[in-house]
This record gives sequence, C-alpha cells and structure tokens, in this order.
Amino acid sequence: MTPAARAQAAIELLDQIITAARTEGAAADTLIARYFKTRRYAGSKDRRAVRDIVYRAIRRSGEVPASGRAALLGLAGEDPALPALFDGSPHGPTQIEAGDEAAAASAAPKWLLPRFDPLLDDAEIAALLDRAPLDVRVNRLRATRDALDITGAEPTPLSPIGLRLPEGTQVEASDAWTAGQIEVQDEGSQLVSIACGAAPGMTVVDLCAGAGGKSLALAAEMDNSGRIIACDTDRGRLSRLPERAVRGGITIAETRLLDPRREAEALADIAGAADVVLIDAPCSGTGTWRRNPEARWRLTPERLERLTLLQARLLDLGAGLVRPGGALVYVTCSLLAEEGRGQADAFTRRRSSFVSELPPISWGRPAGSGRLLTPAHDRTDGFFVARWRAPC
Repeated sequence: MTPAARAQAAIELLDQIITAARTEGAAADTLIARYFKTRRYAGSKDRRAVRDIVYRAIRRSGEVPASGRAALLGLAGEDPALPALFDGSPHGPTQIEAGDEAAAASAAPKWLLPRFDPLLDDAEIAALLDRAPLDVRVNRLRATRDALDITGAEPTPLSPIGLRLPEGTQVEASDAWTAGQIEVQDEGSQLVSIACGAAPGMTVVDLCAGAGGKSLALAAEMDNSGRIIACDTDRGRLSRLPERAVRGGITIAETRLLDPRREAEALADIAGAADVVLIDAPCSGTGTWRRNPEARWRLTPERLERLTLLQARLLDLGAGLVRPGGALVYVTCSLLAEEGRGQADAFTRRRSSFVSELPPISWGRPAGSGRLLTPAHDRTDGFFVARWRAPC
C-alpha cells in the first residue's frame, strides 16, 4: 500500500468506527480485524501503519467526528506528514479543499467534563488518553513473582502480584501463560481485587464477573480454599471463566448465569450468607479510555443515566447477599463522580445500617467514602472502590 492508500484505509475504518459508536456496533479492534481480513494485499507493515493512524485520530477527538475524513483532517493539522497524503491519487484521499471539516482536539465530550470526580483537573483528564502499559497478574497458586523469568518484565510499583511487560509482548504465546502462572490484568484491577480482603475458606460472590478476571484473582488470594460464585447476565463472557480457571489451577469458582431483573431469585440460596460480595458494576468505562478511546464516542447522557440506575440496583441486590458482619465492595472503572463517590454516598443514605470503611489499600486518593485510582496519579487504569461492613 502507498502512504496515500494507507490514509484512505484509515478514513474508511474511521467511518466504520464512528457508525458503530453511534449504533452500539462492534468495537474498533474488531472492525479493524474484519477490514484487513478481506484485504489480503495489505502486509503487516501496512496494517500496523493504518492501525496507528486510526488510533491517533481516535485519541485526539473527544467528540464524535462528523466523518472519518474529518477525523483524519483534524490529525493532519498536527502531523505535517499527513496533508500531503490527501493527493487525489487512485487509492488515496481526495485533495483538501477550503471549507473541509476537521475534527477538533479534545480529551472528552464537553457535556461530560463537569461530571468527572473533583480530584481530576484538566491534565488528569488528558492523561486518560495516554497509552496503557501491559500488566499481568502473577497467579500465586502457580508461581511467585520473584521466581518468574520473563524477558523485560519489571515488578509493578504498587501491586505485590503484578509484572509490567514490554509493549507488544505476546503474552498468550509465553510458557508462563500456558502454565497458568500469569493472567493479563491491569495493576489497578489487581489492587481492587486485593481490597476485597478475600481469605481462605470464605464464601465470595462476584456479582458482575464478566469473563472472570477478578474471580480468578480472588481465588488465588483465597489459596483456592472456600467458594466463589461468579455471576453475570452475559453468557458469552461468563463462559470463558471455566477454561481460565482450569489453566490457573482454580477449583473453587462456580459460574451462575443470571436473568436481568430476576437476579434475586437465582441467588436466593446464598442470601445473607456471603462473607464478601464484590460488585464490579457496569459503568461508563472512563477509567479505561487508554485501552478503549472510542468508548468516549459511545457514551451519552441517556446511557450514563441507565448505568447509574443499574449500579444502584446492583448495590441493593448485593447488600442482601452479605452475611452479618460481612463485606460489600463496590468497584467501577469510572472516574465520574456520579458513578463513584456519589453512588457510594447514595447507598450509605439508603442503607444506613451498613458501615462505610476505607478499603484496605494505601494507594490512590480518598474520594468521599472510597478511594480513586487514576492513570496520572497511580499509573493504573482508573478505578473507584468503596467498602461497607454489613450490620451484625
């Protein structure tokens, strides 16, 4: 592919990604993979170059661009090498004309900026678009961090069970991954798992388990002794957990598929019996923009309202599962006040018998009754975590 053809491919992909963001379609990575699957002529260098252009354009545009061309023209205003690629050649973009729309640079949609936690200033919000490191969690059931020899790996600065690997490391091709000694997991996610205080012999409910990353981390903290009930309403994601558990040597995790709004019925047998209930609630994902920058284009005020209502409902559901004296832990990968400190404060008002207690981690910063981890301050993904003790 010529440089101009790469630019045109980036425009075509950006058009698809913009449409998908507006219609809740496939993620950018999926669309990029599909695009090149039908274009075998594109070599590996072409694919890398186009992907780089696409993600640079996505990262600089907080608002949804009018089109892929507008997104790339915005980037061209900052990269002197790009305008020359709009040359009108057979496989390249048409020439730039006066009046062509160029997407403006911004870190986030304007409507969202006032809703970030007050701890975040403009620089911290901008840092949400930095490139994320590649972190893995060492599975204590299979290995120790000091004993693992992985080229280029360095201990994560905060998590005692984390390693930071060089960018581009093929984790799933490594012997350590095959042996179940490591799992890809951001350092912040490792820390909020530790904040649950899970211990051997406990009964733990992971109410929004997804593919089971935190369930696996909790099982290792419990030394594979006790019981973990990993729940979710997404069959596809939850079905990935058993295979991961086998690779990691975990036998205490069981999955439970829930029907939306009928969760309490499916969990009636463990009501009031869990030592720890973790609610890793669905959220805006603002704390993971480093990994999913196009998520900014998918978020709307209406979607955010639906998410906050769901979070409140899940907190009330989880409260009914905790045994007297047990712990309820609420986590979101969000840095918005209404999904973090605001949600925690509202729950405390509704359930005044639950005693708020600071999570047992020293990292991050106090944010209301919880703690906030951010990329700029902690070099992790963004997380809010709060914890309560159920009345005895």
